[in-house]
Parts: sequence; C-alpha cells; structure tokens
Amino acid sequence: MSSSTWASWCARRSWTGSRCSAPGWSARTAATTSTRGAYLGDFHAEGVVAGEWYRLITGGFLHLAPTEGTFGILHIAMNMAALWQLGRAVEPMLGRVRFLALYLLSTLGGSVFVLLLAAPETTSVGASGAIFGLGAAYYVLARRIGADMAPVNRFMAFLLLWLLLSASLTSWQGHLGGLLAGGALTLAYAYAPRDRRRMMVQTAASVGLLVLMTVLVVGKVTELTGGGVSQ
Repeated sequence: MSSSTWASWCARRSWTGSRCSAPGWSARTAATTSTRGAYLGDFHAEGVVAGEWYRLITGGFLHLAPTEGTFGILHIAMNMAALWQLGRAVEPMLGRVRFLALYLLSTLGGSVFVLLLAAPETTSVGASGAIFGLGAAYYVLARRIGADMAPVNRFMAFLLLWLLLSASLTSWQGHLGGLLAGGALTLAYAYAPRDRRRMMVQTAASVGLLVLMTVLVVGKVTELTGGGVSQ
C-alpha cells in the first residue's frame, strides 16, 4: 500500500467510526514485501477496509458533540427540523416500508460518495445525506402528483444553494450522494407501472441501487487495500 493510498484510507476513520493508527497491515505481516510496497511496524486496517461494513449505515445515525463542528448543535437541530418537515410530506405518499428504504439507501448513498470522492483529510458523520435524499424525493413526488411546483422549486433551489455554499464547511460528497440516491430511487417508486408489476419494479429498484453501491464500495476498498477485501 502506497503512502497516498494509506492517506485516502486513513481519511475514512471518522465517518466509519474507525481509528487511524497506521496503514492497512497487521503486525504479523509487517515485514512482508510485495510489488505494492512495504512498511515496517505495527500496522493494521480498521473500519470499512477491515470488514466493518455496517459503519456505512451507522455513520448516518451519529453526530459530532454539540460543541464541535462548524455549526455545533444547530446542525443537529436543522437536520431534525428538516426530517420532521420532509418526513410528514414524503412518508404518507410512499408508505412506511418504502420511506424506510428511501431513508436508509439515501444514507448509504451519502456514505458511498464520501468514500469515493472525499479528500484524504475529510471526516463526515450525520444524517445530512438522508435529509438530502428526502429532499430529492419530495421534489420528484410533487411533480408526479401535479402539485403546485412554485414552493417546491423554491425549496429545491435553497437545498442546492446550501449544498454549494456549505461545500467548504460540510461534506458536500455526503449531501450529493444522498440527493442522487434518494432522487433515483423515488423516480422508480413514483413512476412504476400502476398494475401488479408495481411492487416488483419498486423492489427491483431498491435492490438494484443497493447492489450498485455495494459494487462501488467493494471496488474502492479493493483499491485502497491493494486487492484484498476483508470479510
């Protein structure tokens, strides 16, 4: 593992809940050399690269301490207010099961984009990816039912403006990943055929999105670990 690869892997420590002590090798293999490079010392992988895949989801249910981060407790308050407002609009239209799938897959989409795109020093936790996914769902569903789009468009303009303005302060990768995942999934939910194929199409869309993101994660972890994926 090269030093640049280690830096990329190391940067994932916060949102994956892992610690970054050294490149992804254990003490037992510290003296091993290969064409991919060699390191000496007590090195070991932690977090997603060590097989702790659940951190891709659980990071969305964590937050910095109320006094930490750029916005502190205000950020938690804004996320919860947005969840309350968007949830009341989106959940009745999708139903509880599809709403839960939307929330979790949007969370996962945010985590995957952080893994794929974030700079080495980036750290990211929080529910913002899921919130952006719900925002995209609100827009798609409003268009589908023929709602008055003036307030919806203003909301989306604010959401996208916030994504841009906060890019240097928050995880734009997590926001963008949640937005795209939530929007894509809701398109499948909203425009599925209105017959007995409806459930099959919606389920296939959910599973397909999950498989796609899993493939992306496996590919990135394989790249970071030099070809090995921990189980």
